[in-house]
Amino acid sequence: MPLPFLTADRTFETAAESALPYDAPERWRRPYRPGPWRVAVAALWLLLASLVLFAAVLIALTGSLSTAGAVLVAGLAIVACALRLLRMGVWVSRRGLRRTGFLLTRTVPWARVVSVRTVQQPVRWLGLPRTVQGQALELVRKDRRAEDTPPLLTTHTLDFLGRPVAFDRAADAVEAWAAENRRG
Repeated sequence: MPLPFLTADRTFETAAESALPYDAPERWRRPYRPGPWRVAVAALWLLLASLVLFAAVLIALTGSLSTAGAVLVAGLAIVACALRLLRMGVWVSRRGLRRTGFLLTRTVPWARVVSVRTVQQPVRWLGLPRTVQGQALELVRKDRRAEDTPPLLTTHTLDFLGRPVAFDRAADAVEAWAAENRRG
C-alpha cells in the first residue's frame, strides 16, 4: 500500500529549471522526506501495535470478548499515533503553509506571511526542554510577532537530526514556495 505522506516530491530535488516545479500546485505536499529518526520511532510504534493486536486476537480466542475489544482499540490507537507521527511536519501548497503537529494542525495563507527565513538560534533538541545551538526556519506573520510563533523546522528535530544538508534543502524549498506565492 503506497503511503504518499512518507515521500517528498522528487521534483524538489531534481528540477534545475524552476525553483518550484510541480504538477498540481493545489495539492498539499511536504517538500522534504521524513527523517530516519522519525521513521524509526514510527516503526517501533507499529511493531508494538502488531504485538498488541496479536494479543487482542489471543484474548478473543480465549473467550473474553470485552477485554479483546479494549485491547483491539488500544492497538488501533497505537497505529493511529504512529501514522500521525509520520504525518507531522511542514506542508506547502498554493493556498498556504501548513504546520502539522501531533495533535494540532495550523494553516497560514500566503497572504498573511511576511517572510520565511533561516536564523541561527538556540533550538529545542528533539522537542525536549533542552536547547542547543542550531538553525531554525522562522515564519514571520502579519498578525503575530516572530517571537510568538514556534519555528517551522529546526536542525535538531526527528527529521533533520544529524542531517544539515537535508535541513538546508527543506528550508530552501519552503522559502522558495513562500517567495513564489507571496508574489503571485
